Amino acid sequence: MADRVTNPSHPGSLITLSEPSIKVHKHGFVRLVEVMGTDDAIVQAARVSYGEGTKSVSNDRALIRYLIRHRHTSPIEMCEVKFHIKLPIFVMRQLVRHRTASINEYSGRYSIMSDDFYIPEFEYLKPQSQTNKQGREGSFSETIQNHLISIIDEVTTLAKDKYKILLQRDLARELARIILPVNNYTECYWKLNLHNLFHFLKLRLDDHAQKEIQDFSNVIWQLVQPRFPIACEAFDDYIRYGYNLSRMEVLALKDLLQDKFVDDPNHYGMSKREYKEFNNYWRI
Repeated sequence: MADRVTNPSHPGSLITLSEPSIKVHKHGFVRLVEVMGTDDAIVQAARVSYGEGTKSVSNDRALIRYLIRHRHTSPIEMCEVKFHIKLPIFVMRQLVRHRTASINEYSGRYSIMSDDFYIPEFEYLKPQSQTNKQGREGSFSETIQNHLISIIDEVTTLAKDKYKILLQRDLARELARIILPVNNYTECYWKLNLHNLFHFLKLRLDDHAQKEIQDFSNVIWQLVQPRFPIACEAFDDYIRYGYNLSRMEVLALKDLLQDKFVDDPNHYGMSKREYKEFNNYWRI
């Protein structure tokens, strides 16, 4: 499909792209399908005006940064992006978790499920974290890694073969698919506005997110950044790498700067976890 721009001079134009997909892991990919809007569209919406404005580029940048810094989201929502993504079902569940997008997924009722399954690389195999119930940390020996991969391979191959047998015996596809594991690949079209995409990226680019969703998120970020360079720069500065302070943290930080800090969470009304996070971030 060739590029299509409805009106190149209008910052709210819909652009259909012919860019190739970017591979993620062995079988997955991300492709940016359509983009609506530009940095200029954000400025235009904020000023409620049309055509070329009288403001300079530097003023446009300052306005976008002000909007994002102060969480004025409506102008950011005027821009939209649509992706075609192929990803394992367990990663898809984390994508679907963000309910602010429009999604259309490959149907396992209508079509035969993919033969592709996610098998993690050795460096992805880590023990359960002892400090984060939904994370991993540490390492395994090569012997244990080989053993773990063999188990995953064995279960995946068995499920794949049995699924094909059920189809050969004419069991309805909507039932045959129930034996497939969540490392089976699916595909979807995923569309959302730029503000909601930034919220997604804030959470899924974070080091605490599952490594596999981080990998897909990094590619999504790579594709979006050139389309909205000023907004993405502001996202990095104020949201992705920014830090929101609670009332208690503001008090503690003021005391810290004035050499009046009291090394006691109860003094500031913090829980032990809040206090630990505060110390880890501010008391380097």
